[in-house]
Amino acid sequence: MTAPERMRALLAEPGLVVMPAVWDGLSARLTAEAGFKTVFLSGSCVAAARLGGPDLDLVSFAEMHDSFNMVRGAAPDLLVLADADHGYGNAMNVQRTVRAYGRAGAAAILIEDKITPRPLSGGGKPCLPRDEARMKIRAAVEAAKESGILVMARTDCRPTQGFDEALARIEAFVEEGADILFFDSPADEEEVRRSVAAAAGRPTFAVLSPGAPRETPSQQRAAELGLKIGAYPTGLLSPVAAGIKAGLAALAAGEAQSQAALPPAELTALLGYADYDRQAARFRL
Repeated sequence: MTAPERMRALLAEPGLVVMPAVWDGLSARLTAEAGFKTVFLSGSCVAAARLGGPDLDLVSFAEMHDSFNMVRGAAPDLLVLADADHGYGNAMNVQRTVRAYGRAGAAAILIEDKITPRPLSGGGKPCLPRDEARMKIRAAVEAAKESGILVMARTDCRPTQGFDEALARIEAFVEEGADILFFDSPADEEEVRRSVAAAAGRPTFAVLSPGAPRETPSQQRAAELGLKIGAYPTGLLSPVAAGIKAGLAALAAGEAQSQAALPPAELTALLGYADYDRQAARFRL
């Protein structure tokens, strides 16, 4: 089965699909070894890891695609939902982006309706007119036919244009053939329920990491509300940042490592040194 076919099968199973967010080979490998089947290649995580900065549309398509290849190389069995932001341009750029991820082996791709280039502010996400956003999803769905990659359509307009407009966009994206729907920033459970209903039986995606001004249910409650995918963009990134800070504090205090550090043997095993030696033995003179 192809990655998109496996993703469709996974989404057809009962229950909430928990989708950790990854950004490189190590985060992908650890997630796969923990037993997760699917991950979100998150733009915010890639921005944090590559730039040490915020998720404000500064990361390019090439950088995101390179990060996808890192993830794919380290954990080839993981089903990856690739964050393609706004598709990196107009509808034709969207098609090029979708085809590239499809050829590379992504299971699904996210296309959203925010305006690019983004206004010089970290607050809010001004969005395209509805019809223009609809054309981007139409272009993505058409391009996806080449590889079968699933298209996830996202609207970010709830905070700036209101609930009714955001709901109308979900309905329009369903009409265009989107496979997965993402209504960002619902204000309460009622908005979650209505956005799930607007998806007309297609899987729905939600960010369930804490901190943002949106309804953030638990995994159990998300499933009860009808959501299908729960993603956690800060679920791994925040503990990693905390671990680096702890390591630096330990070194500054004259210690060799923090108390949270893995034992050397465990780290060596995690990174696959023994596996490398077994494979390399075939080629030693």
